[in-house]
Amino acid sequence: MDQLKETKDELWIGTEKFVPYLTEEEIQKRTEELGRQISEDYKTKLPIFIGILNGSFMFMSDLMRNISINCEIDFFKLSSYGDAKISSGKVKLIKDLNADITDRHLVIVEDIVDSGLSVKYVEELIQSHKPASMKVVSLLMKPDSLKYDIKIDYIGFRIPNKFVIGYGLDYAQKYRNLSSIYVLSE
Repeated sequence: MDQLKETKDELWIGTEKFVPYLTEEEIQKRTEELGRQISEDYKTKLPIFIGILNGSFMFMSDLMRNISINCEIDFFKLSSYGDAKISSGKVKLIKDLNADITDRHLVIVEDIVDSGLSVKYVEELIQSHKPASMKVVSLLMKPDSLKYDIKIDYIGFRIPNKFVIGYGLDYAQKYRNLSSIYVLSE
């Protein structure tokens, strides 16, 4: 089993070195800003925030603490990575929604938008339910990796096309529990 060796300036997972990319403080500050903006945009509506599991759970939890309006939450669980560092190119629905989303205002919550495949998949899945509106918020976005014509309405941070872990983002389902985000060192 890989040993997690964390120091102030680096994180070692086996023989791979990760370095700090976004601190817990930077993430929290931006999440507060997004929460305020979304609350203002939806102040006359009752949105349903739909988290995409597993990755979005930490971001969604913190985002919800910064939402100052009435709302509901639900979750999809998708899989497109398995244990790899890059997407398999196929999305599989593992858990569907419990809520009725017909004529509702939806805010899809993603941890990271890489190719855009998961967002495209969710958009297509949701459209048959005829929601009143749908917007997407993502903590991270890799603009250089985007392969699909999708719109991300609220973006925490635009990042380069590098492999990141922590704050919900995993490597083979591990390291989601880190409070900061680390990037694989070259």
